[in-house]
Amino acid sequence: MAGNKQFGEHIKKLREAKKLGQEQLAELIGVEYQTISRIETGYYFTSFSNLQKISKALNVTIKDLFDFSEEELTKNEIIQQINNEIKNLDLEDLNILRKLISLFFENKK
Repeated sequence: MAGNKQFGEHIKKLREAKKLGQEQLAELIGVEYQTISRIETGYYFTSFSNLQKISKALNVTIKDLFDFSEEELTKNEIIQQINNEIKNLDLEDLNILRKLISLFFENKK
């Protein structure tokens, strides 16, 4: 949940930098304002489709949505943490993660 909280705080900063309220962002991406509130408080993580809509509405890349400070870890620690976190994902979430990874590498080219 700590990662969700950091992600949510970052989304809030990006939204506020664009001078948008939760209701305005929600309307732009087609969700209820409570969804934005839940994302920003770390209670809820959103779908890949909504990530795309949020990045478009905030005029940032999807990479920018995840560009927030986090504790410094070694490469091996990061790989281990990722492995631990994906072990319990269901097939739908694994497919979303696969798409995110593919998009990441497409944008690196």
